[in-house]
Amino acid sequence: MSDSPAVNSSPYEPGSMEEDFRELTRRVTDAGLMRARKGQYVTGIAVVWLMNAVGWAALALGDGSWWQMVLAAVWLAVWHEQLAFLLHDAGHRQITRSRRYIRALGLIHGNLMLGVCFGWWEQHHNRHHNHPNHLELDPDILRRQAIFAPEQAQDRTGFARFLATNQRYLFFPLLGLEAVVLRVAGVIALRRRAVRRPLLEGGLLALHLVLFLGALFLLLPWPSALLFLAVHQILLGYLLGLGFAVNHKGLPTRAGKEWSWLERQVLTARTLPTSLVGDFFFGGLNYQIEHHLFPGMPRSALRHAYPLVKAFCAERDIPYVETGVLESYRDLARHLGSASEVLRGSTATA
Repeated sequence: MSDSPAVNSSPYEPGSMEEDFRELTRRVTDAGLMRARKGQYVTGIAVVWLMNAVGWAALALGDGSWWQMVLAAVWLAVWHEQLAFLLHDAGHRQITRSRRYIRALGLIHGNLMLGVCFGWWEQHHNRHHNHPNHLELDPDILRRQAIFAPEQAQDRTGFARFLATNQRYLFFPLLGLEAVVLRVAGVIALRRRAVRRPLLEGGLLALHLVLFLGALFLLLPWPSALLFLAVHQILLGYLLGLGFAVNHKGLPTRAGKEWSWLERQVLTARTLPTSLVGDFFFGGLNYQIEHHLFPGMPRSALRHAYPLVKAFCAERDIPYVETGVLESYRDLARHLGSASEVLRGSTATA
């Protein structure tokens, strides 16, 4: 896929996209893909809790050997990623429409079990859904040190400029810090009182830290506990980072005037069809176009929405980006290099 420049105007007739989206919504609804699937989510939550308990039990009952400790760290990183997907689905009201239960699910799976501030994440992520790849409005672009369009280069100075200049080499290695970065962003939001219930959310985050670190240093000698932390946090960072990194990066960016909902969600995202194993590790978000079009669609329905949405886009001559997993990472690496070329050129001539 070729690198995509920033786009500032709509390539389609005003109003036509709204009519098309209404028709697509009707087809998706008629297919039963927006139907609530509470039973599936109850089962899924029970499995995730059980698998997390298995990981901690293995850590507690093991003989303290380093390989058992590493296996437990890997196991818990995988199932902590699933906690993050439950946090995500709750925030989109895929599990339930009840605001009370949404908040409870978010606080339990995010703040208490994962150490991620649900209030911050929900606001942040919903703004991203409303303005994907918008250079001035998408918080997923604004919070990154990487640049995704050449016009962002002028804002980078000092160490941030160094990171952006070398982002084609540094982006993937630094994804291992993603789990830590998400937690830090939540703490910053709490300090700024940018969430509605800072005392409740901050208290649950503190409780998570005490329980998580307390259990580790109670069960393991401190050198083993530190090794566990390194393996667990870096792997969790990669699982989260690699799952989210290719959803929009390398696709058209824009500034100024907004597009219609259909344009925003289809033209700025890519879908990565995979097996059920792939769906597990991507949390269904490999069907990113479908998820962005219908964020309230239950996770298990996204795989079934994919052929319907793809066919609709072909019918309406709307570009639909579909790639393999490895190809998507190569596309992202090429785009990062292209976006930062202006910085490398200015460094070479300085």
